[in-house]
Amino acid sequence: MEAMGIIEFRNWFGLGDMADEDVMVRVRDLDDSNSFALLENRWRAPITRLCERMLGGDVHAGQDLTQETFVRLYSRRSSYQPRAKFSTYLWRIALNLCHDELRRRSRRGEPRLSAGCDDECLSAHEAEVHAPGPDSTLIAHEHAEVVRDVLRSLSPAHREVLVFRHFEGLKFREIAELLQIPEGTVKSRMVEALDQAARCFEKRRRLPARPGSGAAEDLNL
Repeated sequence: MEAMGIIEFRNWFGLGDMADEDVMVRVRDLDDSNSFALLENRWRAPITRLCERMLGGDVHAGQDLTQETFVRLYSRRSSYQPRAKFSTYLWRIALNLCHDELRRRSRRGEPRLSAGCDDECLSAHEAEVHAPGPDSTLIAHEHAEVVRDVLRSLSPAHREVLVFRHFEGLKFREIAELLQIPEGTVKSRMVEALDQAARCFEKRRRLPARPGSGAAEDLNL
């Protein structure tokens, strides 16, 4: 559906003010294509970001998995139950597809994404990349390739925690619910990911490592 059509539908029927869960219930109960188009409009960009980052910056594969995510969402509409947040439900669909793709690549003998940095890798400069201010967008753009390398260096379990926490802004309890693991496990993976990412980031930037950069301080964010 074209963007103008979505805007008109929002204005005419007030769907733009409805929570995602309520919109998805309309999709389930009414098989409402306009409601589904609204959900896709809201969520395509975040799902694309997740898929591309989980696949190490593979744009084409990320777009393919994004499309498959919404195909799965629609095909499962009749079984949807709003017990959890819609975002949790949709994130899980996309994340499962990412893990499936990573397993397929492994079976085909493709190199693991984490084979590049080993014991090196975003804490000392992670704060710089995400710091607020007029230069933050420029800094993030300048380091985009380095950040992709950092993400590739992490295992999928560490990568997903870092992506959800730092790029999508989820709270630790939300990540724990999404991944269906204890919150303490999420926090420990976060510390491990940041420690590894810090060393890799510093090496890629050709800067001296900064010991005690305080990855654990992220737990208070």
